[in-house]
Amino acid sequence: MNKVIKGIKLRLYPNQSQREQLWQMFGNDRFVWNQMLGMAKERYQNNPNSLFVNEYGMNYLLKQLKCEYAFLRESDSTSFLVVNHNLAQAFKMLFRHRGGYPHFKNRHSLRQSYTGRSTCKVLARRRMQLPKLGSIRTSRTGLVGDAKIKRYTVSYEPTGRYYLSLQVETEVNQLPE
Repeated sequence: MNKVIKGIKLRLYPNQSQREQLWQMFGNDRFVWNQMLGMAKERYQNNPNSLFVNEYGMNYLLKQLKCEYAFLRESDSTSFLVVNHNLAQAFKMLFRHRGGYPHFKNRHSLRQSYTGRSTCKVLARRRMQLPKLGSIRTSRTGLVGDAKIKRYTVSYEPTGRYYLSLQVETEVNQLPE
């Protein structure tokens, strides 16, 4: 028995209130990205010799951001940790000369998404439990089975459809040679 990490993509069918909540979450992730990127940019302009604020420093600033902006409490808190991780990775790639300077995000992008590391679980045949959203209708949940869900991404496509991508850890039986 080997453990493997694989991806599963499910279609979501949110109701109207869940759609509004999803757009709030997309906006909150974008807001945190832009705030952290703006702080890093301003810090560098004020003192070019200052050190880059790493991922843990950005995570420490999240608490102050949540106190200042109450609407951030409506999102899954682990999604902000993922945003900080992605921004820190973007800066690492920049410093290694493997990528350009990270860009600010805007709401007019065709694709919107947020990623979280919280626990989400299968409730019924076509129902999933997501943090802050509650029970949401999905396509075939039988694919998930008894696998352990590591992280999830909710995305909105330009076609008007919502998708849930799951990163799951599952056991695979080794076939005989």
